[in-house]
Amino acid sequence: MIPWAKPGHGAVAHTTSYYAASANPSPERPPLKGDIEIDILVVGAGYSGLSTALHLVEKGYKVAIIEAARVGWGASGRNGGQIVNGLNASLQTIKRRYGADTANFVAGLVQEGGEIIRERVKTYDIQCDLKDGNVFTAYTGAHMRELEERLNLWAGYGIRNQEMLDKAALRKHINSDAYAGGMIDHSGGHMHPLNLALGEAAAFEKLGGTIYEQTPAVHVDTNAAKPVVKTEGGSITCKTLVLCGNAYLGHVVPTLTPRVMPVSTQVMATEPLGEERANDLLPTDVCVEDVRYILDYFRLSGDKRMLFGGGTVYGGTDPSDIRAKLQPNMDKVFPQLRGVKIEYAWSGNFALSFSRVPQMGRIGNNTYFAHGYSGHGVTGSHTFGRILAEAIDGDRSRFDVFENVPWYPFPGGRLFRVPYSVVGSWWYTLRDKLGV
Repeated sequence: MIPWAKPGHGAVAHTTSYYAASANPSPERPPLKGDIEIDILVVGAGYSGLSTALHLVEKGYKVAIIEAARVGWGASGRNGGQIVNGLNASLQTIKRRYGADTANFVAGLVQEGGEIIRERVKTYDIQCDLKDGNVFTAYTGAHMRELEERLNLWAGYGIRNQEMLDKAALRKHINSDAYAGGMIDHSGGHMHPLNLALGEAAAFEKLGGTIYEQTPAVHVDTNAAKPVVKTEGGSITCKTLVLCGNAYLGHVVPTLTPRVMPVSTQVMATEPLGEERANDLLPTDVCVEDVRYILDYFRLSGDKRMLFGGGTVYGGTDPSDIRAKLQPNMDKVFPQLRGVKIEYAWSGNFALSFSRVPQMGRIGNNTYFAHGYSGHGVTGSHTFGRILAEAIDGDRSRFDVFENVPWYPFPGGRLFRVPYSVVGSWWYTLRDKLGV
């Protein structure tokens, strides 16, 4: 079990991130006290849980959420804030592994998460600095060929929002000499991730939903006719249980533990750069990520800071010095920022599945789960939340497709999954450096 989920550990605040420091006002919700019953209980107030719960209350269900810390405390409130379409696994990989029908199905929903986010922001007037535009950058000719293959592949599925950028065209978006070129996805975008989560939570509560913060699940009984979740201060019996703890669920549900591995990634935020300097770096205010196996990602915040992230630590531990880890990478992309003050630096975990395909399924008849977005959770979680809500409401057509996609444990089990993944990342990093 992760440290903050231990009984009696006490209240947990948000991490010391830029997002937490600039978050919109939100109430501190009390923990659960006593024993209650509810139609539907969702465990986890991140994007997966909030998306599922909001779709369900819109359909008229009585729904409660329990959250071990605060709304958006985990990956949903710490990520790079980028709306990146697609899954970690490419459509080509999905077609090769699972067949053309599954690839066609996935292609039909890879842009859905971004559409849901924009609809939520508009419908509920969520103030989260939402912007359009997502650029993928290439360091080598091999990277450029990879991007062109992706553009052509997606176009073959009718997705035509992407455009290749040579070095000169890329310069109009990113004032850097680091790249050989890139590709823009006009349907991508970026926003303040914690404020999005807080806005979705407020919308859920406005429609009658209840959120209990500082309420970690300490035991889950999925075998009962009505699932029961015990917490530090009480218990909740429900007709339907939805597990959305993702990388932070720990070992509370042993059935799910071997399915994913926590992986940490890091982000830092500069001091405010001012309009002129910020616009010189990213003239079109897009978000950016490169296509290397261990990638960098960056964008401007609403108050014109450079938010720069990257790195991977398998197993979910934090590096000793985040600034020292990320600063050389930022300096390589933007030498103009050498010496700029770094005001925030933080780390957070996402859940990696071995196949890089997110997982959705059931434990018994009345417990649903979704996890394993493998670094593409901003959009994937919103899509999966809608699909979970559809299934609970009686339409299992899309849920069944994902439930039937095979999952594979990490080689070596829990003991050796980290060294196995590290060796694999070394190999792919070497390929990136060699340009093959």
